[in-house]
Amino acid sequence: ANSGAAVSKKKTKNNSSMAGNISNTAVPISSSMSKLQSLNGLFAIYKKRGPTSTDVLNALKEALLKEAGAKNPNPRKRRKQSLKIGHGGTLDSAASGVLVVGVGNGTKMLTTMLAGSKKYVAVGELGKATDTLDATGQVILEKDFDHVTRVDVEEKLKHFVGDIMQVPPLYSALKKDGQRLSVLLQKGQKVEAKPARPVTVYSLTLQDFTPPLFTLDIECGGGFYVRSLVDDLGKALSSCAHVKELTRTKQGQFTLDHHVLHEDHWTLEHVVRVLQPCSGLAPHSDRTNIPEADA
Repeated sequence: ANSGAAVSKKKTKNNSSMAGNISNTAVPISSSMSKLQSLNGLFAIYKKRGPTSTDVLNALKEALLKEAGAKNPNPRKRRKQSLKIGHGGTLDSAASGVLVVGVGNGTKMLTTMLAGSKKYVAVGELGKATDTLDATGQVILEKDFDHVTRVDVEEKLKHFVGDIMQVPPLYSALKKDGQRLSVLLQKGQKVEAKPARPVTVYSLTLQDFTPPLFTLDIECGGGFYVRSLVDDLGKALSSCAHVKELTRTKQGQFTLDHHVLHEDHWTLEHVVRVLQPCSGLAPHSDRTNIPEADA
């Protein structure tokens, strides 16, 4: 296998213009790389809690390139990029769930995914506010919540449904002068809050209320921050709150239950099996008749 890979590499170097035409006669490693680089479309992977969305994407890219035979694949190296890949919307590092990935020409469809519908399940905690609006931050305020009832929460939630104005969190992927606000804050720089902007909430229901914890089911459009919603809800209830857990259960037509590839299935075979070609994706489509990932 090693000598075959070396021969394949030599051929490619001397005849790079023909690299795409020798997949039939090349050894399996070269064939895998050719197949990987020919992929165009969208699929979804599972992002676990902890790493950033970029970290997860780089781990996926490294796994696919390594399987295809790339020597010391560096997923962060953009020059002469051997695999064009991107994701369709940042999930906070503390969040988990559906992360839509575009490969090849599928990366051009990612703006549609950013603007499209998303569903989340969020567990909020009353009585404590944090600087990041989630459990990763420092507690900056504590207030009583004994007066808050299930009916109170359900009543206040009605004010957050439809087209609303929302102020994004300071700790976010939004940028100022080319740098993320979260990075600037971590460097100790002063950051002003971004102005409120229009967002859309299609549905918002209270699934569970066990003070201080409560669970929300949310369907929203692009640019919406669940952390801001929970923070605003806490204030509306004359208390305070932060997001304890956040899971994205659906993005566009990709669902957590049926379409995500977990880390042990980050292989070319599994990607090919679930890949949704660009031609089969209608803008703003919410069709769910796409190949399901293995459990």
